Amino acid sequence: MVSDQAVIGCPGVLVIGTRGAAGPGEVLVKIRGGSESFLAWSEEPLPKGTPVLVIESRGTRQVDVIEWTDPTDDPWADRADGMC
Repeated sequence: MVSDQAVIGCPGVLVIGTRGAAGPGEVLVKIRGGSESFLAWSEEPLPKGTPVLVIESRGTRQVDVIEWTDPTDDPWADRADGMC
């Protein structure tokens, strides 16, 4: 199997939820100036619509993902006290 190293570190969103060890879901990843879909594996089940980060390529069109929120999207991220 040939892995796709370019996808590692890319954000995406689950279009089909993962089932943890029971099976993969599907993720839409922002990559190469567009979006591509991959089978998505995770340690724990993750529901459809979960924002994720690709942490590993398993080979042809298969990746490992973790739940992830972009800190630049969080308006509270730059405030230590969490206040406006």
